[in-house]
Amino acid sequence: MAEEILRNLAMTALTLEQIASQLDSPNSRDRLIALASLRPYSSEEAVPLIKKVLDDDTLQVRSMAVFALGIKQTEECYPILVKLLETDEDYGIRADAAGALGYLEDERAFHPLCRAFYEDTEWLVRFSAAVALGNLKDIRAQTVLLEALKSDEAVVQQAAIAALGEIGAVDAVEAILAFASHEDWLIRQRLAEALGNLPCDQSRSALTFMVRDEHPQVSQAAQLSLQKLELPS
Repeated sequence: MAEEILRNLAMTALTLEQIASQLDSPNSRDRLIALASLRPYSSEEAVPLIKKVLDDDTLQVRSMAVFALGIKQTEECYPILVKLLETDEDYGIRADAAGALGYLEDERAFHPLCRAFYEDTEWLVRFSAAVALGNLKDIRAQTVLLEALKSDEAVVQQAAIAALGEIGAVDAVEAILAFASHEDWLIRQRLAEALGNLPCDQSRSALTFMVRDEHPQVSQAAQLSLQKLELPS
């Protein structure tokens, strides 16, 4: 939601002083527009203003502020996001913080994200943690992501498959191939996409099979991944 607002809100250019004033507006839409108006400003200019609304009464404003800390990156952002991930009472904000940590691509986030996956009871947080671990592109995440494949939530399984591809976990190919005939076509699509990042004979063989998948998006993803594997490294 936060990213969509950032993309779609029509805005007139506001000065930093105007943005600061608008962040104090009693109207939550004004505060959302003010946050979105920070896009052209540097991280150093934006982060102090983003911090003003991290405890906003409106969840949507808080969510956008947390997302913005993953985009406008300064040294302050990492500890703020880790604290939110570990202590915030709202699971949506914890999930937002996990996602933002992935955007930071800071290797220090590996352990907090792993803890969030294992310890948080909300599937949305676990989903965001899995996605973020993929964004870190840290091969150490393989163990956690293999565990995520066992989730009862299809979206968590999708995230884990995609993330295993992102981190280049070739050793995990056999495990994710168990999803090649899954009834959920989105899972099969994520698998086809992931295999394109995992060059080995098993990947090529599976993709050759998946090109004939009954769902066109799975078939197309498999074709693109096969082409990707055929490119010279």
